[in-house]
Amino acid sequence: MSTYFVKVAETKDIQSSYMRAIDLDGERVGIVNVDRSYYAIGNICPHLGGPLNEGKLEGYDVECPWHGSKFDVRTGEPPRPSAQQPVPGYEVKVEGNSILVRQHQ
Repeated sequence: MSTYFVKVAETKDIQSSYMRAIDLDGERVGIVNVDRSYYAIGNICPHLGGPLNEGKLEGYDVECPWHGSKFDVRTGEPPRPSAQQPVPGYEVKVEGNSILVRQHQ
């Protein structure tokens, strides 16, 4: 299996403390800007399928808008026992003004 990075946005598109949903090869992924560092996690909460990009972002935690489970945007892991399953985390890099996410092929 080969891996490569795909451009998903430009840095100007995702303001600080903001999460934007994108489609990455059929998967909904949330791209997050926390203090000019960019992270990518699965955008669908594993509990009821809530859209995480519509939830509240506090520091590195995003809260599902449907039932309150929280996930660390750096890893996709729940920071406390509110969620049973993590969401997938994706590797991100910034080249110039481009935000790229690692995609598996």
